[in-house]
Amino acid sequence: MSIATDTFAAWLGVLVETIDEPGLTGDEVAARLHLSRFHLDRVVSGVAGEAPSTLRRRVLLERAAFRLATGRRTVLDVAVEAGYGSNEAFTRAFRRAYGVSPSQWRSRPGTLRIESVNDIHFHPPSSIRLPAQRKVSVMDLIQRMVEHHIWLTGELIECATPLTEAQLDEPIVINVDDDPDPSTLRRIISRLVGQMAMWNASMASEGYDFAVEQGESLTSARRRLAEAAPVFLGHVREAIEQGRLDDVFVDASCDPPYTCSYGAMIAHVLTFAAHRRTLAVLALDKHRITRLGWGDPISYLDAAPTPH
Repeated sequence: MSIATDTFAAWLGVLVETIDEPGLTGDEVAARLHLSRFHLDRVVSGVAGEAPSTLRRRVLLERAAFRLATGRRTVLDVAVEAGYGSNEAFTRAFRRAYGVSPSQWRSRPGTLRIESVNDIHFHPPSSIRLPAQRKVSVMDLIQRMVEHHIWLTGELIECATPLTEAQLDEPIVINVDDDPDPSTLRRIISRLVGQMAMWNASMASEGYDFAVEQGESLTSARRRLAEAAPVFLGHVREAIEQGRLDDVFVDASCDPPYTCSYGAMIAHVLTFAAHRRTLAVLALDKHRITRLGWGDPISYLDAAPTPH
């Protein structure tokens, strides 16, 4: 490492350590690194393309946005924690960064990260995200899902080891949802569609009405699929093409709200959808509708694209 990047790395360490000291001055930070304020500002600005005080304020503002979206503290409390002396000053800075007031953001949050030249951001719940050495690609995501599958399979074996033979052989009532009622083909189809519509709503900071899935007709499911699928696919394509699989958004539909990366959301959808699809094709098979087989993606992915 060069002296400049070494100094910058040391400054980042101080930034992480002092994230809960919003009143810390630039002179005090420089003193902790045994440097002059002028020298520290020159090095950090040269490496990061952003003055250290500006970078620090931005990270604290991103943390404030997270606090507003997921907590119950007052706007003034969040403002003070972010180092602002008044609600008015905080509101002005927040509106410049996010385009809305803190109160409006709280009711309808979105992407936490403020655009920057260095890709250094606050990462919920309490850390700082540094630039990735490489962007997550589609193949990287698939590889990570396989790695997760292998790890989880091993964990399942370890967790099952203490069970008796009888316990291991007990029949399982299959249901992936927290619902006392048994799954049906109708309910599975409705949930497959609803899962995409639900995440579309979450990414738009809107609520989702699960009541539409109660006894839903196939006509309704077909219509909702035509509406939800292109939007969901658009989110996935955009995240992949722009290298934003590790970007996070706030899911305000939950109580309390929580943050989720686009990559984690895609992996979640694919994981639960795979189980539901298997249940659905087995249900169809009982009625001798077999053209879908197991719903294996191999033949679909290997087929030549349909000409338009």
